[in-house]
Amino acid sequence: MFPIRDHNPSGRVPYVVYALLALNIGIFLSYVPILHDPYKTQLFFLSWALIPQEVTQGGGHEHLVTSMFLHGGWLHLAGNMLFLWIFGDNLEDTLGHLGFAIFYLLCGLAAGMVQVVSAPYSQVPVVGASGAIAGIMGGYLLLFPKARVDVILIIVILIKILPIPAWAVLGAWFTLQVIAGIMTDAASSGVAHWAHAGGFIAGAVLIAPVWLLRGGPAFWRRNEGVPPYPEARYAFSQSTIPVIRRRRK
Repeated sequence: MFPIRDHNPSGRVPYVVYALLALNIGIFLSYVPILHDPYKTQLFFLSWALIPQEVTQGGGHEHLVTSMFLHGGWLHLAGNMLFLWIFGDNLEDTLGHLGFAIFYLLCGLAAGMVQVVSAPYSQVPVVGASGAIAGIMGGYLLLFPKARVDVILIIVILIKILPIPAWAVLGAWFTLQVIAGIMTDAASSGVAHWAHAGGFIAGAVLIAPVWLLRGGPAFWRRNEGVPPYPEARYAFSQSTIPVIRRRRK
């Protein structure tokens, strides 16, 4: 089950989301030529990725930022950019361009520090925008819990697109991160589950003052838990027009 889009357009052009997409993709393309060489790839990530042990010993703090713009492969990049595209525009619309940029950076920093705390002596390089994007997801969940998100459901050969409330999609994602974090060794796992969970919580905490200033639960009631714009309709979404069948003679 994988999200592919939401039904919730924003009221302004998400310039920061576009810039982040371009920056992440551009940086990845800049070092794609060395990914076939394990030695060069290792040196590159050791120079720019987040290494928890290094931070624990008092150095490498700049890598909390640089690691947010690195990815380990095409699928890693594609997955993160898809989630940024789906959920980022509505948060940028709510916070404004500068506010959203600061929010994104703070979520990424928080996610990196949670990963350091979860595995303080790990020497495994940590890369990816997923901690910051998890923060966007946490903020989105608090502001727009009933927004509809289309997910692709794949069961063997059956493929179906289903609209599901954001609270179910994002709540399930967060729960899986926590369970995976508990069941795996943070120092050797190939996925930074605690960074994801930490970023998600940081996003919800950082967006909470905005939610409260807009009325808290009253904001949900006023907008019915969705962004305050007409819902997007897609060509192959189920129609709301009742079907009148022909009567048999």
